[in-house]
Amino acid sequence: MKKIKRLENNFALEEGLDEKEALEAARKCLGLGSCSACELCSLLCPELCITRQAETGRIQIDLDYCKGCGICASICPKGAIKMVLEDGM
Repeated sequence: MKKIKRLENNFALEEGLDEKEALEAARKCLGLGSCSACELCSLLCPELCITRQAETGRIQIDLDYCKGCGICASICPKGAIKMVLEDGM
């Protein structure tokens, strides 16, 4: 919770979060590892192989068409997309 301190001239000084509050707020905002379906990956995919499923609203990657450029993984703000080598490569 933000704290407000009054200065001598009656101006309000809003203090920031303490470390515990800041970490808790960051966890809520970032939620690393879970896709929030922002669709940045689909907008920047040069192969157009990333779409949203109509039934569930979830993001789907068609791995048969994906060329492995890594743009989606590098642009994902949640870190939900990982680039890994396939077996036998």
